[in-house]
Amino acid sequence: MSRNGTVVCLVGPTGAGKTASALAMAAKRPVSVINFDSRQVYRDFPVITAQPDPEEMQACPHLLYGFLPTHESINAARFTEMARNAVAEVQQAGRLPVLVGGTGMYLKTLLFGIAPIPEIPSEVRAGVLERLETEGPQKLHRELQGIDPDYAAKIHPNDSQRNARAMEVWLGTGRTMTDWHGEQHKEAEYDYLKIGLEVALDDLTPHLEKRIGIMLGRGALEEARAAWKACPDPDAPGWSGIGCAELLEHVRGLISLDRAVEKWVRNTRAYAKRQLTWFRKETDIEWFSPDESEAVANRVESWLAQLPSSDR
Repeated sequence: MSRNGTVVCLVGPTGAGKTASALAMAAKRPVSVINFDSRQVYRDFPVITAQPDPEEMQACPHLLYGFLPTHESINAARFTEMARNAVAEVQQAGRLPVLVGGTGMYLKTLLFGIAPIPEIPSEVRAGVLERLETEGPQKLHRELQGIDPDYAAKIHPNDSQRNARAMEVWLGTGRTMTDWHGEQHKEAEYDYLKIGLEVALDDLTPHLEKRIGIMLGRGALEEARAAWKACPDPDAPGWSGIGCAELLEHVRGLISLDRAVEKWVRNTRAYAKRQLTWFRKETDIEWFSPDESEAVANRVESWLAQLPSSDR
């Protein structure tokens, strides 16, 4: 068995109902939910990024949600360090770590380690950051679609951090992010069960529209206004998230609220499509539908029963 113990991973697109399945597991044994969604780390956007609500968080401990200020960035390396510490903390407490989220890159890094990308020369990084400032992340993303289409399909055109990182790695090493990620460890650092929630994109779309309406009813716009007052920098990393970026355009008076919501729905659907593309390529996922929370919890129990008692 793995030297780092056992984890359960619950993956799938935004809006697929991952939290409900995690809480079904919590009804059967002591678990702690550990976030691996790159947007749900932001403190100022609990509603817009659909972080678990207070009632859900009372059902079991939740870690790595809503801790990062809007002006700070996070990457796979930083996340991995924090997540490993969280997993160890949960294990020491005698609970089952359940990793829940939709940022496949973060989970892959946690399970299989950091890709061995060398240090990028400072002049290359400075050049890419200058381009990012003058041309915007969308221009870099369009170039990446020709250089590394697989990686470009996984990231949003507005994601300044990831588009810049991919471009600097290409320019600094002559190899793509996809190439480097292929050199990650083949053996996982944990024994894991990976469960995916599968839903057709056409079936998910109406749910996403309804979900965004609920978010607005819960104060998403007011949340964006308060965050803008606290961090009036449109280039701050926290504002790059879907929902945050669109509502910020409205808060700044650039577009109407109806237009912001329209873009939010469209971009959320596109993001869900990218997530589904990522996870469908993985061969180690056991798939369930969103309404099978009890079946998911039962599968976790049967998997744990097959492990030595010391690893459960």
